[in-house]
Amino acid sequence: MNKFRNLILVTLIILSFSYVTAQEKQNQIGEKVEQIVQEIMKSYELTGLAIGIVKDNEIVYAKGFGVKNIETKEPVTTKSLFHMASVSKPFSATAIMQFVEQGKVGLDDPVVKYLPYFKVDDERYKEITIRQMLGHISGMPDVSNYHWDKPEYDDGALERYVRSLTDEKLIAAPGERFSYSNMAFEVLGDLIAKVSVTSFEDYVKKSILDPLEMHESTFLKKKVSPKLATTPHVMKLKTVVSDIYPYHRAHAPSSTLHSNVLEMCNWAIANMNKGAFKGKKILKPESYDILWEPAKLNNGETGRAGLSWFLRTYREIKTVSHGGGDVGYRTYFIMMPEKSMAAVVLSNCDFAPTGDITIAALFTIMGLEPPPIPKTPIRALISKTIAEKGIDVAIRLYKELKENHPKSYDFSPRQLNRLGYQLLGMERVKDAIEIFKLNIEVYPKNANCHDSLGEAYMANGDKENAIKHYEKALELDPTMESAIRALRKLREKD
Repeated sequence: MNKFRNLILVTLIILSFSYVTAQEKQNQIGEKVEQIVQEIMKSYELTGLAIGIVKDNEIVYAKGFGVKNIETKEPVTTKSLFHMASVSKPFSATAIMQFVEQGKVGLDDPVVKYLPYFKVDDERYKEITIRQMLGHISGMPDVSNYHWDKPEYDDGALERYVRSLTDEKLIAAPGERFSYSNMAFEVLGDLIAKVSVTSFEDYVKKSILDPLEMHESTFLKKKVSPKLATTPHVMKLKTVVSDIYPYHRAHAPSSTLHSNVLEMCNWAIANMNKGAFKGKKILKPESYDILWEPAKLNNGETGRAGLSWFLRTYREIKTVSHGGGDVGYRTYFIMMPEKSMAAVVLSNCDFAPTGDITIAALFTIMGLEPPPIPKTPIRALISKTIAEKGIDVAIRLYKELKENHPKSYDFSPRQLNRLGYQLLGMERVKDAIEIFKLNIEVYPKNANCHDSLGEAYMANGDKENAIKHYEKALELDPTMESAIRALRKLREKD
């Protein structure tokens, strides 16, 4: 008997030691993740951020950093609610797939079968299918103005928006090519409302959010708990609280989910378990074979996404993801189903590199060498210089640093592009033009740089130069939708 007791004691000691070792390892990983987040927050001068990581159906790391509002200084926690932006779209796709499973809709049915009032200025709209809208291959244009500054909150906002699309023009034949469209998802949201005979928001709450115990999450701004809400921040040469909040009920299906990292981890667990969560099911496993299959174009080639989800391979690891960005917010959600891992990063400033943070955190958890920490964005330094010393000094500083310290900062074209749009938003149009011109000087073959300069010239009333740079953008990228639409408008005025 004593030998048996001794054996049990030794076993318990060994197990206890193993647990301590595992716990210490987990703590070390957590410290490494925290170090990465803190370095990036400092480099990018981020306001607030929250991160959640799932492994083998468990939340292995979750933490808030920074503040919900730079004026009140209230700290971000794991329960803080963020505007999720386009991470909302897979929830709309899940709702559609629930109808497919129930036999209420067919993915290859034309949208007009369910929304007879849906119409755009192109007869081919009648051919557009639900599957094509979900896969961003419908030919639908994107939203040009969300009217965040003129929010609507009533139940009729979504249908009114869909009925207002009659003057919109398709940018391609249905199924011809990939073109990301928030507008298409608004139409799908209205379809969800009509098929469910309730509002889009109420259907998703009852059929997806509640079963996944996402009780604080909501698509309705008025339902966001004031105690948990975060505030959007933007860069206007320095970080400030945004004058507007990115909400308009017409854009709920594409953009207005509010959630926190803990509840988004529930969403991750359910998706990686092919619809199952704590004994409940939001979808059948076979539905994920459809959602996570690349959408096929008319010519047989595959598009760049599945049905709402983006499908990529990173270091030979397959990923299923979606990012989001709106005024004052940036988000990223990613799953690695084969590794039973997922992560979500939410930030209340719209210049946060949430994708980089997410990937770095996941690789750290896996014990792999994470990608290099993103370089300090040159935009931040140039912004401060403009504010303190003017545009000419800022441009000289940029050129000097680009020549003498090219590896010290992130000099990618998006840096000056974002700065240019910040200046446009501040109605400093001439300064914006100079920044966009500088970007073209450095990246003369970048279509987006020419498109942005065209927009700045148009804002300045310089139609001739606007057309010149829009045409150059299309010469470099004939599929650039924003340039196509801008040129069409400019020429219609002749």
